Amino acid sequence: MIYGAMKFSIGGSLKLAFRPWVEGIENIPAEGPAILASNHLSFSDSFFLPAVLDRKVTFIAKSEYFTSPGVKGKLTAAFFKGVGQLPVDRSGGRGAGEAAIKSGIEVLERGELFGIYPEGTRSPDGRLYRGKPGGLARVTLATGAPVIPVAMIDTEKVQPPGKVVPKMIRPGIRIGKPLDFTRYQGMEGDRFILRSVTDEVMYEIMKLSGQEYVDIYATAAKRQLAEAAKAEAEQAKKAAAE
Repeated sequence: MIYGAMKFSIGGSLKLAFRPWVEGIENIPAEGPAILASNHLSFSDSFFLPAVLDRKVTFIAKSEYFTSPGVKGKLTAAFFKGVGQLPVDRSGGRGAGEAAIKSGIEVLERGELFGIYPEGTRSPDGRLYRGKPGGLARVTLATGAPVIPVAMIDTEKVQPPGKVVPKMIRPGIRIGKPLDFTRYQGMEGDRFILRSVTDEVMYEIMKLSGQEYVDIYATAAKRQLAEAAKAEAEQAKKAAAE
């Protein structure tokens, strides 16, 4: 009930304001479980994708969004629950990953759609990064649910990282054909199988998005960029002092 009202309100507003274009919507099944595996360019990805679908999509969200104190915190928690986000504490390392996998399996066992970002975090520069082999592959192998590759287009231009006010740019969504990995069921303990499944999905996302692919994790790329920025700042400070 809350989800329906939120979807109608937020989804309708997003479609009216930004007019997102969609290709391949026929690849979303009318019923039954499926995993929507998407590239991740912007915070708004988790809102634009559900906005263009008739079915509910559940994503994993940071638990901080649900536990912040005060009136603002309660409103934020209500908002994220209303749009179908599940809280997971990501501070616990491997335990956090296990919790996310368990949540994804539960969503799929209810016959619903589960949304996941295989890169694990937003792209720092608009390129597509290596998919993490744990969550996506383990969830599909545990449930037999098909994986539907999704490419978000230009959402990072709508709301660049660090910007609160969005730009009125028309984003797009390309939805690929479902991928069946049931041939690997029962092999979720094999890291080579997990890597193979993840890489196949990332290849399909790359074809849909047209992004340049970088064979490192996005978290490593962010760390490298931060270190480079720090070194540059220190160099500039040193030059100014001379």
